[in-house]
Amino acid sequence: MGRPLAALPLLVAGALGCARPAPGARVEELKGPRILQALPRPGFLLRKADGSPFDFRAETRGTLTFLFFGYTHCPDVCPLHMANLAGVLHTLPPEVLHRIRVVFVSTDPERDTPDVLRGWLGQFDSSFIGVTGTPAALEVAQRAVGMPPASREGELPMGGYGITHAAQIWAFTPDDSAHVMYPWGVPREDLAADIPKLLQIWPGR
Repeated sequence: MGRPLAALPLLVAGALGCARPAPGARVEELKGPRILQALPRPGFLLRKADGSPFDFRAETRGTLTFLFFGYTHCPDVCPLHMANLAGVLHTLPPEVLHRIRVVFVSTDPERDTPDVLRGWLGQFDSSFIGVTGTPAALEVAQRAVGMPPASREGELPMGGYGITHAAQIWAFTPDDSAHVMYPWGVPREDLAADIPKLLQIWPGR
């Protein structure tokens, strides 16, 4: 069983940071914990399930992007996060959906082959983008958002192995920064309430 790594404590706080929100929805209304200092959208390079290269910054620029690091054999954290995101997205109108991306980075490239990754994500939403890479590339990607790299736990009693990985979802808004993250256990209702506010407060260009 994978054990989630705690979010780095210095990243999250109730402070408003230095970004200037657009009028309308208020920062104080957001359910997700604020990040003390906005995190610029990183440009790490991995590969998609079809083998093509995936530059996170270039391919998600200007969108509301939910970024999560996990693995398909995860028994709890990963499927719940993906199910919650899918459940919320399925309620949104097309004009909102086209502004949103969900990127799932597998930290278990040994087992998460392209077919496995594509099939697992397809259970939630076929638009979810699955990517992975070499251990070195995955470490670069995780450190780009201030997280310790995921690690293999060793053999489990029921066979196979687990992965210790971070449990938070990063929300990169259209201004190409992350101002909010969503920890393990975030209610689906909180995600649903925050999505329109994230698009309004930080709309980008």
